[in-house]
Amino acid sequence: MNQKPMASTSFRKTLRHIIFNNDTPVSKGFDIALIICIVLSVAVFMLETVSWVNDSPAYKSVLYIAEWCFTGLFTIEYLLRIYVSPNRRMYIFSFFGIIDLMSVLPTWCSIFFPGTSALAVIRVLRVLRIFKVLHLSSYMGDAEVLKRALYNSRRKIFIFFTVISTIVIIMGSLMYIIEGANNGFTSIPRSVYWAIVTLTTVGYGDISPMTPIGQFVSSILMILGYAIIAVPTGIITSEMTRGPSTVDTTKGANSCSRCKGTALPVEAIFCHHCGHCVRDCS
Repeated sequence: MNQKPMASTSFRKTLRHIIFNNDTPVSKGFDIALIICIVLSVAVFMLETVSWVNDSPAYKSVLYIAEWCFTGLFTIEYLLRIYVSPNRRMYIFSFFGIIDLMSVLPTWCSIFFPGTSALAVIRVLRVLRIFKVLHLSSYMGDAEVLKRALYNSRRKIFIFFTVISTIVIIMGSLMYIIEGANNGFTSIPRSVYWAIVTLTTVGYGDISPMTPIGQFVSSILMILGYAIIAVPTGIITSEMTRGPSTVDTTKGANSCSRCKGTALPVEAIFCHHCGHCVRDCS
């Protein structure tokens, strides 16, 4: 009587291990096959935007069929992940759960709303699963250092961008008055756009000052641009350099062999991420 429910539970557990883990040849093969499919599907999406491909009915038909095949595979995979997930709600609203859903929705929505399939490019984010396949999760501690540096310098960066915004608005308004519509500065927003392009040293050349005074102002803005570019880099670099010694000196000594979690306190006995014993637990 209970053999069928037990068999179903065992099948679900096995399937869950294949999909969510990569410590067996089968699970590793599944992850590698998934990443290959993701890369191929992105390649198909990119080829669909090439003019000579669209002009060929044969190529267009092949790519159309391939797109729907990949969408079908990803849809089945997404439903299987929900089915085997121990906490379905947590998976659905997780980062990868949302990405998995968004990678298939555009193609299905294109049946009713043509053009929405262009949003399928978001599935390139699924390639991030390669971190799990190549066991790169241990390097996430370095990403944590960068995130902490950005967070600690958020006020300085906010002030920096406030000052930059003020400068480009003032310079743009000044150039609007100096040059005028005859020289391409038809409005203050367009003049502010020119100021941003000039300050960042991009220099598209679609708008350029013609009067001597305007060229003098633009020269000042160019020199100012070179001085300003280094500011945010210096702020973040400073935080990254002093981060480990001033933010938390107890971190980074231990790491977990099970979940590859890093940045554990020196005195930690159990992993803060998965609860696994990281040193003498006797």
